[in-house]
Parts: sequence; structure tokens; C-alpha cells
Amino acid sequence: MNKPVARISALSLSLLLLAGCATTSLTSAPESPAQAQALALIDQGKSRDAAVQLEALANTLKGAARAAALADAAFAWHEAGDTARARTLLAQITPRQLNGASLQRYHLTSAELALADKQPAQALALLKESADNVAPQLRTRWQLARANALQATGDLFGAAQERARAHAALTGQARIDNQQAIASVLGTLDDATLRARAAALPANEPLYNFAGRALIARGLPLPRPFDREQALQFDTSKRPPAMSDGYRPPVKMAVLLPLSGRLATAAQPVRDGLLSGYYGENRRRPDIQFIDTAGTAAGAVAAYDKAVNAGVDFVVGPLGRDEVDAVFGRAQLPVPVLALNRGKSSPPAGSAGFSLAPEDDGIIAAEYLRGRERSKVLVVHSNDDNGRRAAAAFRERFAQRGGQVVASIGVGETVGNIDAQIRNAGAVDGVLLAVKAPQARALAPQLALAGAGGATRVGTSQLTVGAGKAEEDMALDGIVYPNEAWNVRGVPGLPSASTAGQILPTARGAAGRLFAFGFDAWKISAYLDKMANEGGLPGATGTLFLDSNGNVLRVPAWSTFSGGRPMPIASAN
Repeated sequence: MNKPVARISALSLSLLLLAGCATTSLTSAPESPAQAQALALIDQGKSRDAAVQLEALANTLKGAARAAALADAAFAWHEAGDTARARTLLAQITPRQLNGASLQRYHLTSAELALADKQPAQALALLKESADNVAPQLRTRWQLARANALQATGDLFGAAQERARAHAALTGQARIDNQQAIASVLGTLDDATLRARAAALPANEPLYNFAGRALIARGLPLPRPFDREQALQFDTSKRPPAMSDGYRPPVKMAVLLPLSGRLATAAQPVRDGLLSGYYGENRRRPDIQFIDTAGTAAGAVAAYDKAVNAGVDFVVGPLGRDEVDAVFGRAQLPVPVLALNRGKSSPPAGSAGFSLAPEDDGIIAAEYLRGRERSKVLVVHSNDDNGRRAAAAFRERFAQRGGQVVASIGVGETVGNIDAQIRNAGAVDGVLLAVKAPQARALAPQLALAGAGGATRVGTSQLTVGAGKAEEDMALDGIVYPNEAWNVRGVPGLPSASTAGQILPTARGAAGRLFAFGFDAWKISAYLDKMANEGGLPGATGTLFLDSNGNVLRVPAWSTFSGGRPMPIASAN
């Protein structure tokens, strides 16, 4: 699928990213103590004072020394927002008199001003030096300026490469904006082009890990496992060597779950699924200890400390989002963790995170619809946390992939008449239903009557919550939704979903998803090395991948309703 590329304003994105960058340190390799003292003022947020001092210093110097001071003064005036003064000083400089960091400040300032003047080719000429040779304190800003210039000249993939190289040094909103910019560029590529471009990237090229995540979201295979820096390796040194299939479980493992408190009901199927995998394995198994977190952040930290003191070499859990943030917020984690939820940030080095986050449902639904060239979509979501989060992630990814959400409608547990809102949305070729089964049953006839019945309808995994009666669920016929692989195909080490549901209450109905999640938590703990170094691992919730940030990514199976009963789809790719 080749679509026209929507170009992002190079200047607006440059200013957006640079505004969120960490303060640049400009004190390396100074020309003189006075120059170093003036440049240090920029670190203190006193760019104007720095510019005044540097310009005054330049007036006392001659030749190359004067040129260097003027270049630094122009940089400082640019930092202070006085671009007119910066331009005046730049015009007085003979570039061949410059060298080192002053020359690089001259080029960077001139390039950013060229971008402001919509002259990206001139900016690229000024930034031709490899970022590897640029002073470390200027490198990230140099890369972002090059990215904006490349994007403005139409080299979107080259721009994405520069952004990916700069990404590790960014923080806060700048990091979020940069990641979205990379995703937007990759979203313009059709499947075949994305696969070919990703495969052609050399080892340890930072963009590969971004491209790999995009491939997995589309359900496409990775050309090779994710690149992983040494700092992100997992410590499995205490484990015996792996068996021929990669099985290498911990020696002593702790599982942190809220066995009491408000999350106890969710913890039970996770525990039972994990134990089903554990006892279904007839080879060496770790000693296992379950520790109650009580569903609180303080309880999770205390449970982690108890596990460490007990001498475990691997920790699974905790389960709650606040609990995960509390454990991952520790200054050091002496024992690696597989958290069972998504925290506010990526897992710390040496640990991993696995979740069934609503955001994942939204992302894969967006990829499903764009993969079928649906471009105008109506979003209907429940007003609970799951529905809102899935819908928000869908809107972001669908826009990155070149689609348009024409309207977004929130509904309560009891769905009222939204016929007028559906009609006001106009013609659509796709509908996202981020709702539970009872809500979807009420929405389906309204969509048909309002003229949206022929659109491709995609649900989230919440679609099965409240389903189970075929005569009622016939209203859901034709809606496609991501399902657990366990419900669609056999999973080694587990009985079928129907058989397990007859044996264990925690494996049936809506709880079955958490049961499969717990089983996969066991699988990940036992095959962590294999996932990190070889790629996908077949699991109960889907095919599992471990990305470069320590996040477990999941490619689900797909199902649809037919005759009121869930039916697997042979291939959704």
C-alpha cells in the first residue's frame, strides 16, 4: 500500500523537539578561561548574559580567537531567542578561521537558522560532518537538526535514522515527541517496504529497534532479533545451561501478586495460569515462592525486598500499575524483574515488563484496519479506563499510519441512542468498538441503521467480556477482534481452553485471558535468554517478542463472531 507522504513542518518539529531537550553543556574544549566562564552561563539559563560577555570578549580579540568568540556569542544569542543579533554576528565570521567546538556551534546555529528560513538543503550542507565527530554536548541537537533537514528535503527514512540515533539522549516531552515522529515516518511505509528497509539496516543501527516494533504491531516477522546493548542484557548467570529448545528457568523464583486487597480477584487466574505452566513442565523447575503485595505500592516494595532476602534469582510481578512503578522506581534492582503490568516508563536495565494493556489493543486494531486500506474510521469506546486508553492509542497510531478518525463517541455501560452521532460522522470504511459484548450488542443495530453496517468493524479484547450466549451474540457477527492464541490454536503445555475451563473456574470466561497471561509469565521466565537472543516465543496470549527496551510485545491471534460464536480467523495479516 503506497500512499502520499504527509510532510511535517521541519521548523515546527525542530522547535518542538529542541524545546524539550536537556540543557546543553557547552564547557568542553574552551578557547580561553573567559570564554569557558561565559559559556557556562548558558547551562545556568543565562544565555543573554553569556552572549553579552562573549561578544564583549570578541571585541578585545583578533583573528581566529575573535572569530571563535563571535561564533560562540552568535550561538548564545540564538539560545536567548535573539536570532537577529545571532545573524548579525554570523555575517562577521570567516568560517575557515574556526575549528573545534566553536566551528560546530557556528555550523549548528547557521543550520537551525537556515531551517527557520525553509532552506533545508543549506542546513544539510552545514551539518555534513558526522555526528560521531561532533562535540558530545552538541551531538543530540546536531542529529535533530539533520533529521529536520532530511525530512524537509523528502528523505523521511534518513530523518527517522537521525531521530533514532538521538533518541537515547532525550528526556521528557522531547523523547515522547521524537518517538512519535519516528513512528509517523515508519507509518508511511507499506508492509513490503518496511520489511525491506528494516532488513537492510546494519546491526546496532538504532532505527532497527523502532522498525522492529512497527513490524510486530503489524503482525509481520522480524528480519532478526532486536539489537540489545550490553547494559540491557538479562542476568541469567546463576541458571544452569539452556536445554536444546532454549529452556533455562531460574533456580529460585519469587512471584509477587496481590493475593489480598482490591486486586486479589485478578491475581487468582494469573497465579493459576502460572502454576499450570510450572507443573506442566517435567524438566528442572525452580523453587517457587508466592509473596502477597496486598495490591499497594508499599506492599510491592516490601514483597520485592522479602524476595531478595530469600535469595531468589528472578522475580515475576508485581501486577498493579502503581506497584510496578514503585518497584521500578528503586535506585537499584539487585534481582531482575518481569513486571506484570506497564509502568510509566520502560523497565530498568536488566528487567522486563509484560502486560495486556488496553493501549496494545488500540495499536493492533489500527494496524489491522490500515493493513486493509481503511482510511476513515469511527471510534466508539466505553467510558471506563480500558475503553478510553484503547481508543486514545488507536487514534494516535491510526493518524501515524495516515488514517483519519472522523469521530470518537464514548458510551456508558447502558448504551443510549447514538444514531445521530453516527450519522453526523459521515461515511466511514471502518469502525473501532472498544467496548464489552453487551455494549457492542446494543451498538451493532444502530451502526447498521445509520449506514455504517458495511464498514469493517474491529473490536478490542474486551469484546468477549459479557459474551457467551449464542442467541444474543449473533448481533456481534462479523466483528473481528484480537484473541488469545490459546482460544484459537493449541498451546504446548496447556490443555485446550474449553477443557481447562471445565477444570478450573479461573480459566473460564473473562478470567481465561488472565489465566493465559499467567501461563505466559512462566514461559517468559523460563525462556528469557531465547527471547532476548533469538526472537519470537509461542505463548498462550500470542507470539511473544522481547524488544530492546525490555518490553514484551505480543502478536495475538484473531477471531470473529459467526452465528453468535467466536470463530478463529486463519490469518489476519
